[in-house]
Amino acid sequence: MTVHQATLTIRTRGAGTQEITTQVETVLTASRLRTGLVNVFCQHTSCSLVIMENADPSARHDLEAWLDRLVPEDDPHFTHTFEGADDMPSHIKMALTRTSETIPYSEGRLMLGTWQGVFLWEHRRAAHSRRVIVTVTGE
Repeated sequence: MTVHQATLTIRTRGAGTQEITTQVETVLTASRLRTGLVNVFCQHTSCSLVIMENADPSARHDLEAWLDRLVPEDDPHFTHTFEGADDMPSHIKMALTRTSETIPYSEGRLMLGTWQGVFLWEHRRAAHSRRVIVTVTGE
């Protein structure tokens, strides 16, 4: 079994989903491995990863709006607000979603479904630079 690893730096535009499937595929191609698993891990506590529909952006917008309603910024019970009104809601949104995704690959290609893509989900309003570790394990 061989392991190949790379760190992606993703510049977000603020709150919302941003597709990173192509960057993950680039790391997989560079590994020259044919069969195994790709793990994608986000090193932050106020953004997350999600595999979501990549054909119609309205599906992602609906998901983002739903999570905003579930975890509003104006909750008076939040005490962790040092970095602003979106501070604690961002941490909760990350905890409710995921910080890693594992995707099988075969013949050097991710085995995502027809309409699936890998997305970094920025939960903060401001743009950030995010680190995502891609680990390819296989043969």
